[in-house]
Amino acid sequence: MKTLREIGIVIAIAIAIFVLLRVSLQGYTVRYSCMLPNIENGEWIMVSKAAYWFAEPERGEVVVFEPPTSSQFPYIKRIIALPGETVEVKDDQVFINGVPLEEDYVMEPPHYTMPAKTIPDNDYFVLGDNRNNSNDSHTGWTVPRENMIGEAWFVYWPPNKLRLVKHYSYPELTGEDEHGAIQVNLVGGIT
Repeated sequence: MKTLREIGIVIAIAIAIFVLLRVSLQGYTVRYSCMLPNIENGEWIMVSKAAYWFAEPERGEVVVFEPPTSSQFPYIKRIIALPGETVEVKDDQVFINGVPLEEDYVMEPPHYTMPAKTIPDNDYFVLGDNRNNSNDSHTGWTVPRENMIGEAWFVYWPPNKLRLVKHYSYPELTGEDEHGAIQVNLVGGIT
């Protein structure tokens, strides 16, 4: 009896761990080249579906979501603008509330223009890192919060490309320096 009870406990724990992992993590295969040079076509990524259970998506995060357009597969893009912000693309740069983004991680700057657009409440503006070869929000759609599947966490296949997915903080928008500390101006306030 004791052995059967112990086996039952081990099986119950294994099932609980499996369910927890399945609900909170999921692997996806990246299709196409919209996230070059940071994530390549055919790489497998692990996505944290639990990332947004208790927190909202943030600018600079790479997310997987159900696209608002018809598609057989989820999309992977980077969050650029948050609900209520104004985004514009001109002169080979992306602007958020009139501030140009410093985007040294993109394949090349966007060679298109997009007039200023205010992002609706509960929606996010996303772009692929391969700005000129990506079906993303610059074509007219945004991503509703409920379409977010999770945050891209790391690349796990092929094994020689194992790495964390890089997220960015855009210090030009937050008033933080590149180390994340708040800058103090000469009169003692924060900027």
